[in-house]
Amino acid sequence: MEFLSNDKLVIVGAAGMIGSNMAQTALMMRLTPNICIYDPYGPALEGVAEELYACAFEGANLTYTSDVKEAFTGAGYIVSSGGAARKAGMTREDLLKGNAQIAEQLGKDIRTYCPEVKHVVVIFNPADITGLITLLYSGLKPSQVSTLAALDSTRLQHELVKYFKVPAEKIVNCRTYGGHGEQMAVFASTTTVDGRSLLELIGTEALPREEWDAMKQRVIQGGKHIIDLRGRSSFQSPAYLSIEMIAAAMGGKPFRWPVGTYVDNGHFSHIMMAMETTVTADGITYREVDGTPEEKQELEDSYKHLCKLRDEVIEMGVLPPIDKWHELNPNIQ
Repeated sequence: MEFLSNDKLVIVGAAGMIGSNMAQTALMMRLTPNICIYDPYGPALEGVAEELYACAFEGANLTYTSDVKEAFTGAGYIVSSGGAARKAGMTREDLLKGNAQIAEQLGKDIRTYCPEVKHVVVIFNPADITGLITLLYSGLKPSQVSTLAALDSTRLQHELVKYFKVPAEKIVNCRTYGGHGEQMAVFASTTTVDGRSLLELIGTEALPREEWDAMKQRVIQGGKHIIDLRGRSSFQSPAYLSIEMIAAAMGGKPFRWPVGTYVDNGHFSHIMMAMETTVTADGITYREVDGTPEEKQELEDSYKHLCKLRDEVIEMGVLPPIDKWHELNPNIQ
């Protein structure tokens, strides 16, 4: 079986559970034989490498290193889970300060060692903000940096599958937009359930309004629920979905879910947020999101929440004021 690409794929944070699962998933999906796993913590990284070598993936050229220059030099694609993990009692936003600084260094390392990289996926939380910081410091084009936002949409699909007791393929076009956090916008107007509009089902005997409201909260709190059950944050689902994203960026099959992308369209400005997107080998593009008045207001509220987090990062000194962003990255207008 041939590989999708021969370009070098770098997995950042590979000593962790998400990173190690990403590396295995990329090899199982035959994305590229040339995978480098990188993490500053050498002993655990070597352990991950030994596990992957023992899988005996045919044709794999797996390398590992704790030296960022060695890891990033020649990289065609990067997926980074290299931030602190969310723990019990924490929100994604609680990770802001430490992970903002990690994202700044990630961007600087990309600019220094692999400015010709084709696409970067950032998944450590709060991903909308860490992705924005990485984009600005990397010097890359907005179309080249994306963040994992799909988990909220896949969790919505799962909630609907459980409720209606139908196969997942009968639940089409589940969508959440805006931030990957407590203020996400959960849409119903995009979704069909076994050919019927979800919006038309809400408020009927088939799906009472109070049940829909409870379902939305379960989607919003989906990450917390997994932490409560397992004692640790999600790792299998973000690992798989992020590798699906980078596969699309390599020219593979289209990515099925919303993606976090840089948005500056006159209404939503200078922000990274989940939109309706297309990911190809040419990069990421997005289109305007439409919905009911209630959904549009939720999206507006989510955007305002992200702006608040962005402004906190500016106040920390991690990012310059918005009117200086072009000086940091000429691709940002």
